[in-house]
Amino acid sequence: MDIRNLGRQGLAAAALGYGAMGTATGYGPADDTESIAAIRKAHELGVTMFDTAEMYGWGDGEKLLGQALAPIRDDVVIATKFGLTRSFGSNSRPEHIREVVEASLRNLRVDTIDVLYQHRPDPNVPIEDVIGTMKEFVEAGKVRYLGLSEADEATIRAAHAVHPISVLQSEYSIFARDVEPLFPVLEELGIGFVAYSPLARGFLSGAVASRESYDANDFRQHIPWWAPENFDANVAVVDELTALAVSKGATLAQLSLAWLLTRKDYIVPIPGSRNPQRVDQNVTAADLVLAPEDLVAIERIAPTGGAGGRM
Repeated sequence: MDIRNLGRQGLAAAALGYGAMGTATGYGPADDTESIAAIRKAHELGVTMFDTAEMYGWGDGEKLLGQALAPIRDDVVIATKFGLTRSFGSNSRPEHIREVVEASLRNLRVDTIDVLYQHRPDPNVPIEDVIGTMKEFVEAGKVRYLGLSEADEATIRAAHAVHPISVLQSEYSIFARDVEPLFPVLEELGIGFVAYSPLARGFLSGAVASRESYDANDFRQHIPWWAPENFDANVAVVDELTALAVSKGATLAQLSLAWLLTRKDYIVPIPGSRNPQRVDQNVTAADLVLAPEDLVAIERIAPTGGAGGRM
């Protein structure tokens, strides 16, 4: 795969990465053996960026990713995040950041975290204090690059003034387009972009099912795209996109990932799958060429994203 530069501080990664949330939480029961096989398959196919977080299983996700990547640690970029509580509140107090980062280093079995993100802005802690604390780990050699997740323009600018931000991570897909107004700011400041949930939490995976098909603790139970008043309209969009994908000899997931790769050359989508065969299929999207008329068709089919919006 092509290598994409993320920011101006030296961070680079293959055009497609791997999001590890589903290996530990959010999408029903997981099999660790299969998840580890999927992670290693992704690396075999050229993926270099692997993304996790403290809250993905509250350490379990980091431990699994660390185990999977231990034999190839020097070949990959490992990213993790801090800042959420078990009740999905915010906690980016400096002393808490220090505790979490030290735990993440142990969980991941690494001496240095390649990318450290604040998982969400904390309304109770000035971003200058947050970045100042993150900067301590850079100066100590325990973190290489800093990132933000789901931050607005004011937060990005304030953070970047304290220490260079290499990458912003936010949800982005054919179904979720609300981050696009931030692209001029990222280009001005020289910040890369990592797109999480590039397959719209599975709605663009080619295997979408109604809300009743998922476990009660499945994340999708709470997402508006699956709400009864939105589901049928979104399935209709998926049907049209699938027909376009088939005309290209591709799957819906491949079409969706290839579309993201055309948006900007500093975007790295991080699809996640616990299935090695699905990982193989996703990575193949990097080879799919979309013609101008394909991009026009996608805009016609889904001009404003999925009905209902994301959470």
